[in-house]
Amino acid sequence: MSDEEWKGGREDSRLYGRVRAEKQKIVAAHYERIRPFLNEQGRRLWAANEAIGFGRGGIRAVAEALGMSQVTVIAGVRELQGEGVQISDEKGRQRRSGGGRKALTNKEPSIVQDIEAIVDSTTRGDPMAPLKWTCKSLENIREELGNRGYTASTTTIGKILHEELGYSLQGLKKTKEGSSHEDRNAQFEYLSRKCQEFQDCHQPVISVDAKKKELVGNYKNGGQEWQQKGKPEEVNGHDFENKELGKALPYGVYDQGQNQGWVSIGIDHDTAQFAVQSILSWWRQMGQQTYPEATELLITADAGGSNGYRIRLWKRELQRMADETGLKISVCHFPPGTSKWNKIEHRMFCHITRNWRGRPLVSLDAIVNLIAATRTKKGLTIQAALDDSTYEKSIKISDEELANIQITRDAFHGEWNYTISPRKATS
Repeated sequence: MSDEEWKGGREDSRLYGRVRAEKQKIVAAHYERIRPFLNEQGRRLWAANEAIGFGRGGIRAVAEALGMSQVTVIAGVRELQGEGVQISDEKGRQRRSGGGRKALTNKEPSIVQDIEAIVDSTTRGDPMAPLKWTCKSLENIREELGNRGYTASTTTIGKILHEELGYSLQGLKKTKEGSSHEDRNAQFEYLSRKCQEFQDCHQPVISVDAKKKELVGNYKNGGQEWQQKGKPEEVNGHDFENKELGKALPYGVYDQGQNQGWVSIGIDHDTAQFAVQSILSWWRQMGQQTYPEATELLITADAGGSNGYRIRLWKRELQRMADETGLKISVCHFPPGTSKWNKIEHRMFCHITRNWRGRPLVSLDAIVNLIAATRTKKGLTIQAALDDSTYEKSIKISDEELANIQITRDAFHGEWNYTISPRKATS
């Protein structure tokens, strides 16, 4: 073969690949429009008909485009050609009642929890949306499941992620979170191991953060709820703050082991004092009863805000809490610019937002009640209370006060990972 013939054949191959990919996109788009109206047999025959019209390699191409098994498409082709046609019964079934292969989740119900455990440490999500996505590939998940004794295809794993766990396959999107720290992934892995160690020892692990401030009053709130047609609830036509009602400052604590939450509703300033007081309120109202034998507490928190790793007041207030409760308090901060990875964002705050969508937050009591009424199918429960204390801004912590804090920094990024121990009472 001459060079010209070889090059020409290569170009023909590339052209064929591009045409094939475009035809697959068209087939997939057509299928998505009609799929809700088709039963099992209809989907199989529709795919077979497209495969026949596709031309060379049609069965494989259509199967890939629609996410079907090639065996299914081949069976449909045979039916269209008059070989072993299946006729629906009077109830519209294409197979006997109870027939067909059982779903893997029925035979191995624990696989759902194991898949969630595999992807959990790398979960990211928009705190205002219920969707989550994972940076692990289906092939990697399949391999890890194999190490745990499961045999599952990537198609089955993808279906479980989407239908059972609420994950979706998404592309990359540029954000304004800033540049990534070189030890970003290493910190995530370190934090995940630390959480597992505490939970294995039956010590509490909590995720904390401040939710965005909310205007209190008859203001428009995002989302919709059912109302009588033509009679929407009327709210203010502007969003100027009502100085008398002010703003609500929710600070949340999410117990990762119990799937329980606590929210303090502040009315003053979002300071480190308010943050630690909210954690202390959680401990008094919920944590102490749930973990009566606890001697340590692990807090996972963002790198910035009122609970940031650079905030001296945050550490002083944690020392006060450690002295008061007798707990050794360990803290692991997420790397800078990764606040959306915080568990509390997509396990608690998003559900609160969804629960009060389309409702004006007319009063502080209404906010407390709406938060406390938040529930999920996975058993999330939340308690909430109003914190009407005032918190001074810009409190300065001297070097002497800082030196009096009993802090032990971890060998790995001690600025992000540290433990504050209770001070012995002085006589």
